[in-house]
Amino acid sequence: MKKLLILSTALTGVGFAAHADITVMSWGGSYETSQVEAYNKPFTAATGTPVIMVAVDNPATPIKAQVEAGNVTTDVADVEYADAIRLCDEGLLEPIDASTLPAAPDGTSAADDFLPGAVTECAVATIVFSTNFAYDSTKFPGDKPTTIADLFDTTKFPGKRGLRKGAKANLEMALMADGVPAADVYATLSTPEGVDRAFAKLDTIKKDVVWWEAGAQPPQLLADGEVVMATGYNGRFFAATVAEGKPFVAVWDGQVYEYDLFVIPKGAPNKDAAMEYVRFATDTQRLADQAKYISYGPARKSSGALVGMYQDGKTEMAPHMPTSAVNLTNALASSYEFWVDRDSELNERFNAWLAAN
Repeated sequence: MKKLLILSTALTGVGFAAHADITVMSWGGSYETSQVEAYNKPFTAATGTPVIMVAVDNPATPIKAQVEAGNVTTDVADVEYADAIRLCDEGLLEPIDASTLPAAPDGTSAADDFLPGAVTECAVATIVFSTNFAYDSTKFPGDKPTTIADLFDTTKFPGKRGLRKGAKANLEMALMADGVPAADVYATLSTPEGVDRAFAKLDTIKKDVVWWEAGAQPPQLLADGEVVMATGYNGRFFAATVAEGKPFVAVWDGQVYEYDLFVIPKGAPNKDAAMEYVRFATDTQRLADQAKYISYGPARKSSGALVGMYQDGKTEMAPHMPTSAVNLTNALASSYEFWVDRDSELNERFNAWLAAN
């Protein structure tokens, strides 16, 4: 890779080596827009290194395939927590030295400034996101859905539902809708009876489900009238309602929240530039800046005080964050330990269930 020049930036006080370009794989849509505005444009301005974005349904899948095939074309990927741990355990990611990550403005080390568990051997968290559900308010002139149980109640709230095509989050939400307290969900789901109970609850709405695979789909399904309620990523619903004026209402009861993290695939063609990008993008200011564009909570403690208005200059972001106190009333932290161990098994069960009449 051709080294072009060395630039220093007053933003970070660190020298950067400029490269031809780096490729970042992410999830597309409004989430990608937030990364481009908060990370990529400032990074290119500071270093002279262009950033190419690639959007896929779930970056963990092509990253695994690229590394195993020995044909890695991605420098940085944005993945969910359980996938970051699994890919690292399988030796498919480059290690990341936490001591090289930028400290907080007050000098607090990155290790102490990031939220608990947000920095791992091979990954650095950027956001806290949530899978929750939203409904089209025009479809319910009377009673409104307010709980996770309402997502599964097609008698009181008739109409199609949009659910992600996979086991994760669906099984947890099904159990909470069936009366299992959030604190007991993973203990219940760790038993054969608990798994059966979750699938039995999904059975009650199976015929009314439209399955989605990409994060941009749930708001579109709602907008097109194909469903009246849909689970999805909270930031996508925020973008649809605040930026696009859609008549959607987010319901936080039963939300499942977790981190998204940056990883560097083993054998990344521009590993040094990729690490520069990860360090730059995960500093205090950059993580706070991302919240101007989408309602995901920053993974650094020091970023919280810097989160203010949405880019429209009038919408306070804090109430739209998964980590807002009122939104955590009946919330579930996704267990990466659970999903690292059981992802394959439960998705096989899910696919078999889906294929059955």
